[in-house]
Amino acid sequence: METELWNLAMKGNDLTAYTRRFQELVLLCTRMVPNEEDKVERFVGGLPNSIQGNVIAAESTQLQDAIRIDNNLMDQKLKGYAR
Repeated sequence: METELWNLAMKGNDLTAYTRRFQELVLLCTRMVPNEEDKVERFVGGLPNSIQGNVIAAESTQLQDAIRIDNNLMDQKLKGYAR
């Protein structure tokens, strides 16, 4: 499971599945991400490059903040695809 968490990356545009699996693995692998900053860093590391920079720039210190920002960015990205 630690290897899965280390290599976890979002596939396609399925942010919900990525977030859900990430949170499951974080609960099971507490030694890998002992504090909130480590969780945020690991979560952002699995995001697509097109979004990763924007989430990093927001300087989130809480995982829930990073997830919220990522959701907003993915919504904007998907709306751009729909046009």
